[in-house]
Amino acid sequence: MRILVVGAGAIGGYFGGRLLQAGCDVSFLVRAQRAATLAKTGLVIKSATGDFARPAPPTILAEDLREPFDLILLSVKAYDLDGAIASFASAVGSQTAILPLLNGMRHLDILDQRFGPDRVLGGQCLIAATIGKDGAILHLNQDHALSFGERDGSRSERIEAIAAAMSGAAFDSRASERILQEMWEKWVFLAALAGSTCLMRAAIGDIAQSPGGTDFVLALFDECRAIAVASRHAPREVLVARSCGALTARGSTLTASMLRDIENRAPIEADHILGDLLRRAPQPDAAPLSLLHLAYAHLKAYEARRQREAR
Repeated sequence: MRILVVGAGAIGGYFGGRLLQAGCDVSFLVRAQRAATLAKTGLVIKSATGDFARPAPPTILAEDLREPFDLILLSVKAYDLDGAIASFASAVGSQTAILPLLNGMRHLDILDQRFGPDRVLGGQCLIAATIGKDGAILHLNQDHALSFGERDGSRSERIEAIAAAMSGAAFDSRASERILQEMWEKWVFLAALAGSTCLMRAAIGDIAQSPGGTDFVLALFDECRAIAVASRHAPREVLVARSCGALTARGSTLTASMLRDIENRAPIEADHILGDLLRRAPQPDAAPLSLLHLAYAHLKAYEARRQREAR
């Protein structure tokens, strides 16, 4: 199976690197500058689960794509999706499967429109990783899970082939027969986490210790969950209990990566994570002073200020 990993950042570099480590046929689609860096420093993963280094990993530029790949692993940020699609489009053939690892659901609509829903799988990952100052990929905890599946819940031949290819890699991989449900559950949790930690500019544990903090986070989570329920993807009770526990844990240093992006004056996925969830509400304009509306307005104000200051 020929695998094209779009980008070699923290997420794509980690999972693609682990697939390389397992002997899979992997190429990284990168820009010229990133290709030159990787040729010089190699692909380096530093992790408590085991380090890995590959000198001069296989890279390819968009203009050099000539043949379709069997699997395209897509792990870009939502605001880079259009550019990524343009870069890998020539690698998509009649039998190509696209496995996106973005959060939310909006990317599925965009990919479906461009390539057709028969080529687009459901997928998600659970990992905390970043790029260190030396260019190495730093795995920040021991979670490194990737799940995928047909969006209709079937167990197809291509899903079996992908599962076989990933089975030897040093991360937790799983073929799922309810991948859309799992993606919705993650989205609800992430929207509540991002909305609360970004709005408060604080970690979950700090919010939990503030007056009314726990009530605020749970109310925001309930708003997000209600939209999932209305969309016929009600989170399972065991996931609700787990999410509420994580969102109210005293002493927790948990924050959304979106907050870290804000603190670094970086672009954020406001429209993809919170805005699109609001758009899917049964009456999106019925409660303009809801917590979810407030959190989204806060993030859009940050984007406006960032754009103004960049001029």
